[in-house]
Amino acid sequence: MTNEEMILQYRDYLENQKQYSANTVIAYVDDIKTLEAFLTTEKLGDFFHASDRIARFYIAFLHNQYTPKSIRRKISSVKSMYEYFGKEQILSSNPFAGATLPKDERKLPKFIYEGEITEFLNQIDTTSLSGKRNLAIFELLYGSGLRVGELVTVKLTDIDFIAKTILIHGKGSKDRYVPMHDLLIERIKDYLVIVRPVFRARTRRPDDHMLFVNFKGNSLSDRGVRDILDRELTRQASSLQISPHTFRHSFATHLLDHGVDLRTVQEMLGHVSLATTQIYTKVSKERLKAVYDRSHPRAKRVSQ
Repeated sequence: MTNEEMILQYRDYLENQKQYSANTVIAYVDDIKTLEAFLTTEKLGDFFHASDRIARFYIAFLHNQYTPKSIRRKISSVKSMYEYFGKEQILSSNPFAGATLPKDERKLPKFIYEGEITEFLNQIDTTSLSGKRNLAIFELLYGSGLRVGELVTVKLTDIDFIAKTILIHGKGSKDRYVPMHDLLIERIKDYLVIVRPVFRARTRRPDDHMLFVNFKGNSLSDRGVRDILDRELTRQASSLQISPHTFRHSFATHLLDHGVDLRTVQEMLGHVSLATTQIYTKVSKERLKAVYDRSHPRAKRVSQ
């Protein structure tokens, strides 16, 4: 088999047997193609000829190009591919099985303060149709802690205004219900009644019943949400350095600040592991310490 044939077969395995999302499959394939390009450039042969020595050489190459987190992901991807072809008895060994990887330097999630989010939301121009939609988008990202990929796949039928919940189709095909507060419900209803019908009238495409649509009436994409946020920050001349995911980080941090227990936050975020959610407790503690050091009279440095 050629490298190209192996990549195509592995892609098919990820899509049809593992049933990974399109974005996850793309990430895996991109990581594997990085190895393929390295082997080609260094004239080291194909996937069949990769050895333990070549694996170490490849990891050293990655250290000059990528962050520790990216290196771990790229090696994990190629290791998984070799494991798959080993089980299929196409490859006899996995050169990356004993690879030494850099430590995962986990950074604290970036969040913004409650006052900053309130100010940002209050400055959105809701006299325009796009502004009404944008406010609903950001209220939902912050109000329910959604990933941007989850937000753009919310359908009209996923919303239950009576129960004040939204059914979210999360990562790994794991569904969960997240709550909506009254102000968020008001923003969404405002968008649904006033904005969505106008935008939908601009396209001849059949309605896929997604909650949020773009200016032309078609489904909103991840990239579209990021562009909307960037344009809104520019319009407000804001100094905030944020992405759509910042609203999710802020959602979790602010809930913990107000005494919500970790398990509840884990469930609302859709984290499989509690350890993933626990990182926000450190964010909350670091914030508390910063406020203390800045505010307590005895914590301030006394000038000599």
